[in-house]
Amino acid sequence: MAWTRNEMAQRAAQELEDGFYVNLGIGLPTLVANYIPENINVWLQSENGLLGIDEFPTAETIDADLINAGKQTVTARKGASFFSSSESFAMIRGGHINIAILGAMEVSEQGDLANWMIPGKKVKGMGGAMDLVAGVKKVVVLMEHCAKDGSPKILKQCSLPLTGKAVVNRIISDMGVFDITDKGIKVIELAKDITIEQVRTCTGIDLIV
Repeated sequence: MAWTRNEMAQRAAQELEDGFYVNLGIGLPTLVANYIPENINVWLQSENGLLGIDEFPTAETIDADLINAGKQTVTARKGASFFSSSESFAMIRGGHINIAILGAMEVSEQGDLANWMIPGKKVKGMGGAMDLVAGVKKVVVLMEHCAKDGSPKILKQCSLPLTGKAVVNRIISDMGVFDITDKGIKVIELAKDITIEQVRTCTGIDLIV
């Protein structure tokens, strides 16, 4: 059985270490904030100028003026700070963010990432993803293993415009955990009751087992 979106976020939260500065991409990666282990202290950063994002707001804690880079309402933890987007991108470009957990439309076996547009569809903008994959120390992709039409999202080569070349370190999908290596993509962990044959059927490349 494949992991649910919440189980995927919970698994991605295991990538975080005490003292990390972390950037969570829009969509599925934002759920990671709800599963940060209590024994570790991390600081979540948003490109629009917020360091110290807390859990998603409830009806009682929501503040329409407090949003992340994806225009979702968020909460701020004690000790959070607010600053300009130029300072935020200086943190990213300066290599001060330990890990970025981002969504993706496609990932190649070399670790190329396509996550910002589909040609012919309305695009809000490229956001901060290009800066993140260039400046962050580790990039983890959190995504469903297949597209809505059932086609694989892990491919030999990306067909969509690239966000960055050879930038992804690890993929966490609803089927398991996969690392980008010099020899190809290696299976690290499978979701409960998912077989390697099922994964191979849904993947556009040969996997290292």
